[in-house]
Amino acid sequence: MDSPPTDFIRQRIQSDIAEQRLAQGVITRFPPEPNGYLHIGHAKSICLNFGVAEQFGGKTFLRFDDTNPLKESDEYVEAIKADVAWLGFAWTEVTHASDYFEQIYGYAVDLIKAGKAFVCSLDAEAMRLTRGTLTEPGQDSPHRQRSIEENLDLFQRMRAGEFAEGEHVLRLKIDMASPNINLRDPVIYRIRYATHQRTGDDWCIYPMYDFTHCICDALESISHSLCTLEFEDHRPLYDWVLDNINLNYHPPQIEFSRLGLEYTVMSKRILNRLVDDDLVDGWDDPRMPTVAGLRRRGVTPAAIRDFCARIGVTKQDNTVEMNLLEFCVRKDMESTAPRGMGVLEPLKVVITNFAEIQPVELSGPWHAQNEALGQRTLPFGRELFIERSDFELEPPKKYKRLSPGEMVRLRYAFIIRCDEVVYDASGEIAQLNCTYFEDSRSGQDTSGLKPKGVIHWVDAEAGVPVQVRDYQRLFRVPNPGSDTLLEDINPDSVVRLDAVVEPAIMASDSDRFQFERQGYFCKDSEQANVFNKTVSLREGF
Repeated sequence: MDSPPTDFIRQRIQSDIAEQRLAQGVITRFPPEPNGYLHIGHAKSICLNFGVAEQFGGKTFLRFDDTNPLKESDEYVEAIKADVAWLGFAWTEVTHASDYFEQIYGYAVDLIKAGKAFVCSLDAEAMRLTRGTLTEPGQDSPHRQRSIEENLDLFQRMRAGEFAEGEHVLRLKIDMASPNINLRDPVIYRIRYATHQRTGDDWCIYPMYDFTHCICDALESISHSLCTLEFEDHRPLYDWVLDNINLNYHPPQIEFSRLGLEYTVMSKRILNRLVDDDLVDGWDDPRMPTVAGLRRRGVTPAAIRDFCARIGVTKQDNTVEMNLLEFCVRKDMESTAPRGMGVLEPLKVVITNFAEIQPVELSGPWHAQNEALGQRTLPFGRELFIERSDFELEPPKKYKRLSPGEMVRLRYAFIIRCDEVVYDASGEIAQLNCTYFEDSRSGQDTSGLKPKGVIHWVDAEAGVPVQVRDYQRLFRVPNPGSDTLLEDINPDSVVRLDAVVEPAIMASDSDRFQFERQGYFCKDSEQANVFNKTVSLREGF
């Protein structure tokens, strides 16, 4: 899509600019937690945050929310950087929540001194029981009235490592009767003895996301804190923290709908389970909705950006059909991917009247509508492979491929006629013996023959054996559930085929191709002579 869409977030930014409320300009941030790989839902947020900053001449921070050392790692940090860059975006600066740990701790101390935070010694179960429900207020912690001096002492000793995990937490003192449960004295610090990937063992207490995130936004002068709708109920807490600490800047939090996509899952917890339980072959398995998986499958950055632009930015969560993503992939690759020939389920054809010792060299364009892609050479010899599905012993009406006694044109080559079907010992078709018509060469045809159809082929001697992985939906149902995960997984989500491709494909610098009449495929980034199917040529599943 050529022009950025107009949505409520861009309208808000335009209004803020017009009202001269943005002295610092437009500043956004993409703040992932480095506890897994990014998925296509994150891609929507990336496109939005980086996109609006780019549109309005602003800047974007790539900020890692690294407040939970138990689940985070440098592997995920580097993978996230790679994904954002691959999608085509450049950050102004990389920051980490851990950059601000000392300042965040200082704000917590200030809240204790102001009587707005206290150290609570209830265990997790007792705290849950006193929290109340959506219809019933919570109960004050018995430690809520501790003196400021006692709270300061306990909090300092928590930092010094004098207590066990779970023995104490720091909570805000807001309102246990609030109809918004997020405001019922939320925990803002917990004890955690784990080595942090950046700060090592400097800290044994870590701030919670709801306390950290708003402070980082303010410290970085974020003009518009864009987040998904599940954080709408957290906005009053975001505002409360910034209203009650000594910071002179208060960014607005604006929520938008997150992306739901049919036949897949977006929960990091479930994606982690798929990987940990070996239900997929890692985070970059081409069946995964991760950016790494989509990249390995051959999906282009342009297609993902187009997809995110088409689904738009709204206030209502919805589930998008997989066909839309596949449409965007086809649209991007249709004019740019070289078109070659690959036979996925080979059936041998012997040209009985072909007397040449050396194969004939034919040629064909890499793309009939894109001359810039040039031409490639097509060896043609006595033995060929065609697609097994392109031959029928008893063809139906209007059949336009090969059958006994009938003719078909081989793409960019000659017309052939099937004269004999040869069977193996088990009764399966082993090969077809055919006649070719030398005067029917494509582009130079003087034969006068009029075959009904055209099929693809590969020379048997020059063709390169490869494995093709034909990927289907990872799940059998449009909306898989975490409690029915194993039942919902499609056991046939990948079919491995012993295929053969024309040699020019293997020699090409391109990684992505259209296999004529088959679909779009890409060379696997990890294994030689393996092609992953990106998407079929047309809609339909």
